[in-house]
Amino acid sequence: MYEQELWEKFISTNNINSNEYDSWSFGGDADLLAKLVINGKKTATSSLYLLYELENEPLPKKDSYNIILNSKNEAVCIIQTKKVYVTPFNKITKEHAYKEGEGDKSLEYWQKIHEDFFSNCLKEINLKFSDDMEVVCEEFEMVFKP
Repeated sequence: MYEQELWEKFISTNNINSNEYDSWSFGGDADLLAKLVINGKKTATSSLYLLYELENEPLPKKDSYNIILNSKNEAVCIIQTKKVYVTPFNKITKEHAYKEGEGDKSLEYWQKIHEDFFSNCLKEINLKFSDDMEVVCEEFEMVFKP
């Protein structure tokens, strides 16, 4: 489904008068992570703060809507951001790791896969990962799926 088509169904079903939304896919395995959202197992995500700065992108905002795309850029669901905060990588909590819904949902699993993912992202721009780097943590709720 195209993102505009999904958005129009969402706003007409929920009587919302807005065309403000972002659309994106998760890094890594976009299809698996989107399925975790659809199945209610993933209610949070995280990104390196530095990447927002380097790309001059605004941080996610509370109550904003996002259309989640799969690896084929097809719209699969809409989420609404409920909470955004920034914290060092080494201060991420087990509660946040659990909400990300990946693997065994442990903090150790979260740290391993995110250190690897963030390291690869930084390597592409000739930077190195450090566990005191700031991470943007976003908690969300899935509000619509086709």
